[in-house]
Amino acid sequence: MADLHRTRRWSIMIGRGANCAIVRIFVAAALTWCTGSMAAAGADLYRTKVTVTGQGEANRMVGFATCLEDVLIKASGAQKLAGDRRLAAYKSKAKDLVTSFSYRDQFAGKPIRDEQGTRDRPYDLTVDFEESKINDILGAFGLKPWLSHRPVLAVFVAMEQGPRNYVVTLDEAQSDLQRDALLAAADKRGMLIVLPGAAALAKSNVTGETLGTTPLSALAPVAAEQDAEAVLTGRLVWDDRQLGWATQWQIDWAGRTHRWQLRGVTFDEAFRRGIGGAAQILSGNGDQGEGPRR
Repeated sequence: MADLHRTRRWSIMIGRGANCAIVRIFVAAALTWCTGSMAAAGADLYRTKVTVTGQGEANRMVGFATCLEDVLIKASGAQKLAGDRRLAAYKSKAKDLVTSFSYRDQFAGKPIRDEQGTRDRPYDLTVDFEESKINDILGAFGLKPWLSHRPVLAVFVAMEQGPRNYVVTLDEAQSDLQRDALLAAADKRGMLIVLPGAAALAKSNVTGETLGTTPLSALAPVAAEQDAEAVLTGRLVWDDRQLGWATQWQIDWAGRTHRWQLRGVTFDEAFRRGIGGAAQILSGNGDQGEGPRR
């Protein structure tokens, strides 16, 4: 598919030599490596989604505004747009940039149990924006859409909470929630990621305790076997005082090592900032440390 084609379609990738049955993201335990997915197949750089309450217009307008910021980041790779105060004027008129939208009831098929179930049901609001208008906004900020090749990103993330210390994998139950959150973050930021299987980690002697001291150069050959072109490592440590995760991220790219960190966030936000920060670096939009204008 041409790089300049508006719609970028990605496929779930299968590890070499592995017999994988693709049933959503579930795989056999014997699998050594498989990818998650970048975004679902058929993902569009000018499409994104958010969870809203009900289908009323007021909540829909809030959803449009949130989606506008997300799609600007997704289309450009510029994580630094998150929270940028200059977006306020555009967000107030976000509906004028929308070409289509749809809802998916998160409780579809589940019985209605009470009044709240009818009035406040959560919905996934998927929004498509007008490509040229999004590009114009990016241009106003001195940015442009990232339509060239996006490197496949191998992601190694260690989670530490009290005595628990493990690496997020594709095929272990203990990291189910984190795996889903990483895939969602990749989808939101328009990146293709690959996650390790437990067997691949064991073979490479990588554990939650050792990941932080394992050089990226030692992980690169393993990632390359799955056609990954860059390695992102992260470490999340639970902080009881802040009731959130202290996170550290690192990626080597174009002959430089880039590091960034944040504290007191959910792991969902940490993953968005981690993968979004990598996208910003890979897209040539600067270091993750370059924040928004307040």
